[in-house]
Amino acid sequence: MGKPEKSKPVIGVDLDGVCADFYGRMREIAAEWFELSVDELTTDVSYGLKEWGISGKKQYESLHRYALNQRGLFKTMPMIVGARKYLRKLSDEGFHIRIITHRLFLHYSHASAVEQTISWLDGHGIPYWDLCFMKEKSEVGADIYVEDTPDNIEQLRKKGLYTICFANSTNKAITEPRASSWKEVYELVHSFSEKSSA
Repeated sequence: MGKPEKSKPVIGVDLDGVCADFYGRMREIAAEWFELSVDELTTDVSYGLKEWGISGKKQYESLHRYALNQRGLFKTMPMIVGARKYLRKLSDEGFHIRIITHRLFLHYSHASAVEQTISWLDGHGIPYWDLCFMKEKSEVGADIYVEDTPDNIEQLRKKGLYTICFANSTNKAITEPRASSWKEVYELVHSFSEKSSA
């Protein structure tokens, strides 16, 4: 009897702000919503988008609902450069890609969120084995996480889970490991994987 095959490392990949340019597309929709030019809204935002004049959860949810239901937010976001190329490389090398996203936070919009998400992933040729819609990302069971939301990164790291921060203006205070491009994500994944298997 041969040795049991070693399970492939699982990479838990966030979508918004990591694979899909959530803030870029939301900026366009927010400009329309507030009847402003896009140039009047800064690209240097924090989580919650208060820099655009959004005050509180209720106003954010109104804008998000409009973006999702009237503007097809999850279907119309541009892909972050390198996501397809490097996720395909990792997949071809034997890594198991698990997409983990918390997109089901608006009640009664779940069907639309799921349909738009799958359409976007397939339309952009993003490889994945599993698609998880979950808030508690640590419950998903990945070996490596790629995430941009500060709270999520801190929670995952507190549990001892290797989490790469995909850098943007919302997570400036988050420490290494950080990646400002998908090429850097790819290199960090390999570096960690090699150390883990040594």
